Amino acid sequence: MIDLSPYEVWFVTGSQHLYGDEALRQVAEHAAEIAQALDDADRPAVRVVFKPVLTGPQQITRLCHDANADPHCVGLIAWMHTFSPAKMWIAGLEALRKPLCHLHTQFGRDLPYATIDMDFMNLHQSAHGGREFGHLGARLRLKRKVVVGHWEDDEARARLDAWARAALALADQRRLRVARLGDNMRQVAVTEGDKVEAQRVFGYEVHGYGLGDVTQHLDTLGDTEVEALCAQYAEAYDLADELKPGGANHGPVHDAARIELALRRWLDEVGADAFTTTFENLHGLKQLPGVAAQRLMAGGFGFAAEGDWKTAALLRAMKVMAHGRAGGTSFMEDYTYHLAPDGPAVLGAHMLEICPSIATPGIRPSLEVHPLGIGGKEDPARLVFNGAAGPAINASMVDLGNRFRLLVNPVKAIEPAADLPHLPVARALWEPEPDLKTAAAAWVYAGGAHHTGYSLALDAEPLEDFAEMVGVECVVIDRDTHLRTLRKELAWGDACWR
Repeated sequence: MIDLSPYEVWFVTGSQHLYGDEALRQVAEHAAEIAQALDDADRPAVRVVFKPVLTGPQQITRLCHDANADPHCVGLIAWMHTFSPAKMWIAGLEALRKPLCHLHTQFGRDLPYATIDMDFMNLHQSAHGGREFGHLGARLRLKRKVVVGHWEDDEARARLDAWARAALALADQRRLRVARLGDNMRQVAVTEGDKVEAQRVFGYEVHGYGLGDVTQHLDTLGDTEVEALCAQYAEAYDLADELKPGGANHGPVHDAARIELALRRWLDEVGADAFTTTFENLHGLKQLPGVAAQRLMAGGFGFAAEGDWKTAALLRAMKVMAHGRAGGTSFMEDYTYHLAPDGPAVLGAHMLEICPSIATPGIRPSLEVHPLGIGGKEDPARLVFNGAAGPAINASMVDLGNRFRLLVNPVKAIEPAADLPHLPVARALWEPEPDLKTAAAAWVYAGGAHHTGYSLALDAEPLEDFAEMVGVECVVIDRDTHLRTLRKELAWGDACWR
């Protein structure tokens, strides 16, 4: 479902003819070596392609137009080996529509105290040239990321990786289709939004469909195909004997498998990599899609319930950002609190639809059938498990009317203190930064939604980079958050974005 192999970033280097052909030859050799080293490394998580050294405005502008037109190029990493007069870059950078990362590095890590001379200084002046390039970026008000540090350092490569993952997510969003089954949950405010503005800002399309578009596939599926999927369930998850093929209560599992196959056919038919459902519109389905939504998310689909297309698109972006990293990523909802003074925490769940990628490693989810008590349908099948412990984040995209705002809250996922024998749904428990009271108040002040994208594979940085790329306000609630300061930040944001 997620294939990032066709994508690449271009490594572009600035210089000028002032230093002579021999210096330019060395600049090209050094730039090619850096690009090759980055391409060979695990980070950034995308191919890095060396491009010829840029020494004039026509050459720079042509490359920026080429980057815009190339569907495989997701962004540029720019490095100034020498001094590259920034007026040469104006036309190109003004035309550039792909993300830009300014790598403020130099070829050699250390000062060669015993041998340094003016020839060395003329060639190795990235500190000089990078500030000229940075000035122009500020003058042009460019959306960009600046990474400082030697190109072999782990920290610099990790920051490049965060930017590259955000650029990959943006490329995916610009081709993404979000398919909605039914409308938003009635009378709910936060799941609403401006789909036209979302397409302008993020690039993804949002289309509505009737459930008949899915249910027409139900009757075309043969029992053999459905039972083959049921057999996969039995192999992958723990099932009570009565739920297995031939068991006394196998029917709901069979129905759930049929719904999953129908949803997969429909999503393939409409070309969507993200989708929404709502329990208020289940005509033609025997049960709310539970295990189907869970397994589709595990395969890379973005998903959100109650018609929440913004969260479905955000989750798909987070799935792309997290691709290849350890830890899972899921649709989530802040459900209820543990407000005891000795470790306040949030219990997250969502009826049925939590992705099994976040389950505790080594413990197989249990496939179970229980009454739901909402939606007025038959008892649905769902995967039940506890979320894994470890560092995680919650993120929410909201429409404030005049702009979108992305909220990001790092959290610490923890193991439940006791079993939850009467809660037959997937769930996660976490302690938000800096503490529950501050984080919850900050979230409420900022207008964050109850639906989120939750990830054990990401930290805040790639989401912050993504917000910068698309020009969306980003509010981070973390260990440095104080409510008095945050409320001022929100007020400044209102003034800035008015």
